[in-house]
Amino acid sequence: MQTILIIINDAPYGTEKAYNALRMAMTLQKEHGEDVAVRIFLLADAVFCGLPGQNTPSGYYNIERMLSSVIGKGGEVKSCGGCSEARGIAGTPFIEGVQLSNMKEFARWTVEADKVLSF
Repeated sequence: MQTILIIINDAPYGTEKAYNALRMAMTLQKEHGEDVAVRIFLLADAVFCGLPGQNTPSGYYNIERMLSSVIGKGGEVKSCGGCSEARGIAGTPFIEGVQLSNMKEFARWTVEADKVLSF
């Protein structure tokens, strides 16, 4: 089994980086199923991707639903604690399955990964 770490750096909306990262994660899970373990680490403004209650216009992608789909298929999602503190959301609850983390765990995930993709 390959472990693939996907790093997201941008806010959930404004650019399509988070969207494209999650499309890749979902496609990896769909096409390669049990052959891959998908891990996602949210850095910088991407910590906002993990917040619940995202209300997007009909027909527009929704990062909360996409993250929940990845988590529902066994993906792991961690959010940088320092980045959350810097943005004033450290005490804010995340989507179910998104966990607050730190650089030490991010470094461990990077070393353990077979492939690392950065968006």
